[in-house]
Amino acid sequence: MQITPLPLTRDLVLIGGGHAHALVLLRWAMNPLPGARLTLIDPNPVAPYTGMLPGLIAGHYPRAALEMDLVRLARHAGARLILSRAEGLDLARGQVHVAARPPVGFDVVSLDIGITSDLPALPGFADHGTAAKPLGHYAQRWEAFVAAVETDRERPEIAIIGAGVGGVELALAMAHRLRGRPGLRISLIERSPQALPHAGTRARARLLAHLAGAGVDLLTDVQPAGVTDDAVLLGDGRTLPARLVLGAAGSRPQPWLAETGLALHQGYVCVDQTLRAPAIAPVFAAGDCAHMLHAPRPKAGVFAVRQAPVLTHNLRAALSGGSMRTYRPQRDYLKLVSLGGRNALADKWGLALQGRWLWRLKDRIDARFMRMFHHLPVMPVPAVPPPPAHGQARALGHTPLCGGCGAKLGPALLRDALDRLPPQGGAAELGVGDDAAILHVGGARQVVATDHLRGFTHDPLLMARIATLHALGDIWAMGAMPQAALTNLTLPRQSDTLAARMLAEIMAGVTETLNDAGAALVGGHSAMGAELTIGLTVTGLGGDRLLTKAGARAGDALILTRPLGRGTLLAAEMAGQADGRDIAALWAVLTRTQGDAAALLAGAAHAMTDVTGFGLAGHLDEMLRASGVHACLDLSSILLLPGAQALAARGVASSVAPANRAALIGRAALPAGPRAALLTDPQTAGGLLASVPADQAGALCAALADRGHDAAVIGRIVAAGEGPALTCHS
Repeated sequence: MQITPLPLTRDLVLIGGGHAHALVLLRWAMNPLPGARLTLIDPNPVAPYTGMLPGLIAGHYPRAALEMDLVRLARHAGARLILSRAEGLDLARGQVHVAARPPVGFDVVSLDIGITSDLPALPGFADHGTAAKPLGHYAQRWEAFVAAVETDRERPEIAIIGAGVGGVELALAMAHRLRGRPGLRISLIERSPQALPHAGTRARARLLAHLAGAGVDLLTDVQPAGVTDDAVLLGDGRTLPARLVLGAAGSRPQPWLAETGLALHQGYVCVDQTLRAPAIAPVFAAGDCAHMLHAPRPKAGVFAVRQAPVLTHNLRAALSGGSMRTYRPQRDYLKLVSLGGRNALADKWGLALQGRWLWRLKDRIDARFMRMFHHLPVMPVPAVPPPPAHGQARALGHTPLCGGCGAKLGPALLRDALDRLPPQGGAAELGVGDDAAILHVGGARQVVATDHLRGFTHDPLLMARIATLHALGDIWAMGAMPQAALTNLTLPRQSDTLAARMLAEIMAGVTETLNDAGAALVGGHSAMGAELTIGLTVTGLGGDRLLTKAGARAGDALILTRPLGRGTLLAAEMAGQADGRDIAALWAVLTRTQGDAAALLAGAAHAMTDVTGFGLAGHLDEMLRASGVHACLDLSSILLLPGAQALAARGVASSVAPANRAALIGRAALPAGPRAALLTDPQTAGGLLASVPADQAGALCAALADRGHDAAVIGRIVAAGEGPALTCHS
């Protein structure tokens, strides 16, 4: 019996990818709540584990060792990931305000957004300083600074504002990384009369001795007055030379919390013993952004980690009507402080121990924690009930069906079906076989095309923007101006409330993208189904000269406006194998318009098409068939998206790629290797492929680059002859 997916009825939104929420996602993946739709909002595709930050700065760990890939984690948990920054809460309407998109609706919301250590009130810090938290910018700035110091392009002069445990750890880590460098000077600035105010007496004495041994200058009871590009100005008139200024002076809450209407303590969200905030809507908070009214504690990652099981349980209870659990934090906890080298100090109950064995203990604890995120378990695929009909295994294939263009029919199957159509009459100047049909309407020439995409991301707004640009590609490829569009939507089964939220996001994405292209949404159709599918039928207006796939001439240069690799990256992301940064870069490319590129090329091109489901080789072959010519590609000139070639080398490919390759048998001589494999990779919202006069190709590529397009000359058109129509050279 076929099991129908349960309809979605409640929205749970997690704001921030902190330690507690990362663990919630892990637990959710193992036991999702039926009917709940999970969303994670964070501006970054990866989140750092702060416990390993000193080891990163000291050079003991690569950056990847302490990063949790939120893209992979969200896919693992079946969650929608919105790569943007939350900016506010509307508790009455149940909405999260998010940068550069419509509000996101919620039934239950949880905050784990951490803290920041920037110093907005310190003159010059915003322009010349770097905050220790959030980690991302600091890690990049530090690696660039170290590289400059090691090549004698920068002086090793550092000032750290804040001599708490965090500031001391980072000072020792930086001193270790740059040890032996001539002119090394590290200054640690503390406003209070005493450094390390929260450390035990014995631990403080030992840490101060380590600072002195590492050559770190400790300045206490002094107020920083300003930051310049090469110094920190002190309140007593002194000037400290500093080419890197780090802010580690305690912490402060995210400023937008002040406008939410939530009860706050010094800017942090007040929560009770269930981690719920007193509010008119179900709001929870965990980690450093929360203040536990029943048991106040200092800001430390250990509390976020231990809050996660209780938070997970209580979020599920809030969604389903279950009973809440109580979180009881420990009174004290073991503080393992890195000492720069592979050595650590332990501080608990007033005792202070140190040694390499403590570093090894800390390293094992950190590695065990990160292993949960770096080795996500593969979720089992439901077995086919026995006995299956003949051909079931072959039809299922070795990989799941891809989304986007990866879900399309193969070119040979489609070409065979189109070849069987009877002759078409009516007002069509050009019917099936090109990117769009050309119609004569009231003395004007109108182009019309339709396309739809099976959802490959859980974010309906993102999917709507991509699907709209994908459909517009057929209009732009003809050299026409977009005019109007109809939508055809299938939404997954869900309650009316959730359907209204999803539909609002889709409509916002479609209309915004169409309006930017100069077109209007004029109608459409919607239905419920098994999964999200977004389709558009688009019309455009053309002048006397409309481009088709025919017309390419021997001697022409071939220009491609976008890099390849979309299908492979999307297949890898669906399988949890892609790097989150590569997927974030892909989203940026997929949502970039290319109407200006089409307008630029249309005036010069002899033929043009957009590269989508059949891949570059397949769509170029269609151009060659229509034009009666051959082509030679320069494989080394074809640009690729970050991560695509490495994935292709591992054998990752879209589910339609084999059909794309099979359709070129006898037509193309493609070399072996991962780079060539991407020639048959399906390209959702792919680039424009134009056959242009060779003497104009360089100027066109330069003009495209000025408009922000990664365009390149990738080959040339040659006269038809013996042998394959498409060849390659490196």
